[in-house]
Amino acid sequence: MALFPLTSNFQGDFVLQLLPVDTDNTMDEVAAAAAHHSVGRRVAARPGHVMRVRRQGTEEAFPRTLKVSESDLKPMECIEVIWE
Repeated sequence: MALFPLTSNFQGDFVLQLLPVDTDNTMDEVAAAAAHHSVGRRVAARPGHVMRVRRQGTEEAFPRTLKVSESDLKPMECIEVIWE
């Protein structure tokens, strides 16, 4: 367990957020942490949709159960959280 800083770009939001997560967090937990800063503030909730995490500039989302420590993300790298 270790603190791991990412930068989050949430779909539909215009603000990039510093997102401190834990290396043991899953991508679903990372998405939920990012949503805390955007959904209900600048982004409308989308009930029934799943949030997915991907590396900025890529099309393929990380598996939802993948842990941050198992990804090849680097500290302060920008992720995108998208709705599916």
